[in-house]
Amino acid sequence: MTADTAPHSRDSFTGRWGFILACIGSAVGMGNIWRFPIMVSLWGGMTFLLPYFLCVALVGSSGVIGEFALGRSTHAGPIGAFGRCTELRTGNRRLGGAVGLIPILGSMALAVGYTVVMGWIFKYTFLSFTGHLHGMGQDMSVIVPAFDATAASNLPWIAAAAICAFAIMAMGVAGGIERANRVMMPALFFLLLGMAVYIATLPGAAAGYRYIFTLDPRRLLDPMVWIFAFGQAFFSLSVAGNGSVIYGSYLPDSEDIPSSARNVAFFDTLAALLAAFVIIPAMAAGGAPLESGGPGLMFVWLVNVMNGMPGGRIVGAVFFVCVLFAGVSSIINLYEAPVATLQDHFRLPRVPAAAIVLGAGCAAAILIQPVTSQWMDVVSIYICPLGALLAGVMFFWVAGKKFVLDAVDQGRAKGPLGRWFYPLGKYVYCTLCIAALIAGAALGGIG
Repeated sequence: MTADTAPHSRDSFTGRWGFILACIGSAVGMGNIWRFPIMVSLWGGMTFLLPYFLCVALVGSSGVIGEFALGRSTHAGPIGAFGRCTELRTGNRRLGGAVGLIPILGSMALAVGYTVVMGWIFKYTFLSFTGHLHGMGQDMSVIVPAFDATAASNLPWIAAAAICAFAIMAMGVAGGIERANRVMMPALFFLLLGMAVYIATLPGAAAGYRYIFTLDPRRLLDPMVWIFAFGQAFFSLSVAGNGSVIYGSYLPDSEDIPSSARNVAFFDTLAALLAAFVIIPAMAAGGAPLESGGPGLMFVWLVNVMNGMPGGRIVGAVFFVCVLFAGVSSIINLYEAPVATLQDHFRLPRVPAAAIVLGAGCAAAILIQPVTSQWMDVVSIYICPLGALLAGVMFFWVAGKKFVLDAVDQGRAKGPLGRWFYPLGKYVYCTLCIAALIAGAALGGIG
């Protein structure tokens, strides 16, 4: 009996909402905080939001369901799941298992870059609580140099991010990942909502809200609006053939996967909207430009704006706590794929597996710190869409229609999913994965 087929005990989520909150945590990340508000601003408020909502519905009802179902039906990560798909088609699981290594490596590569970013977030959260951040005032000559993305002083914070992720993951799926997300995700939504309400009271914030709800029907004819709306939805929902497959593998057979996927898509979108309702009106109230996303928005411009508003020290601390929760929930999902791989295929206990992966990730993060932006670009533009495409092809094309429908319908409380699902996943979703790969390469990233 090979390592791929040997039965062994497998950790799992204790309940439906534990799984949903963990998946929301994996989806809610920096894309919601420092990119989504920029896309809403650059592409015209509701003119961007309407295509985005449609794209979320499309990806959520095809790719998210597919990856959850692929993991749950095989009770394995990408290597075992892809291997099972090729075994159904050819009787041989080796090719699928080899292909499944690609999204695992992609997840690890993205986690390494995220560890660097999390180091910055841990640092700024600490500075916001000590008052050092607020003490910078609105002096850009102080704020800009303070964010040195390559400084040696960031190294202890990168280590702190890795240690935090390890502490959560070492406690297991139910005892660590699920429990952490049961605390962080409700707190994140509560704090974002509180900030949105407060910022709405500031002079000048109304201009930001007016812009968010502006609709220009003529711009809906611009294909670039649709391309970037799709890219934002695609990457925000974390379809990359790794984390969603892994989390799906921890689900019981009684779980209604389409219902869970719908909840994940809804709450991920809600988090993005709350972030936009905080950031865009805050920038409008502070008279700051909202032209580019990425670290500069969060660690430079928003610091400037928050330091200038009433109660800015408290707002800054609350904001960075929100960012911290979003980042931690995402990074543990990214590291879970390689950790589970060591457990499944090398029979390592949970703690040593997490120690090896997080130790390697921390070391790699320190090494790539000077080129973090380029590193993240390569991973997000090429490896993530490729992982999503491979998972889609394995599930919808290789495993076969019967396997797909049985996997999705298992645990359904309302009967079989409609006949629309299989062609939507096989033809539309897989084609869009190819489009995401091509458009990302051509435009330098779309999500």
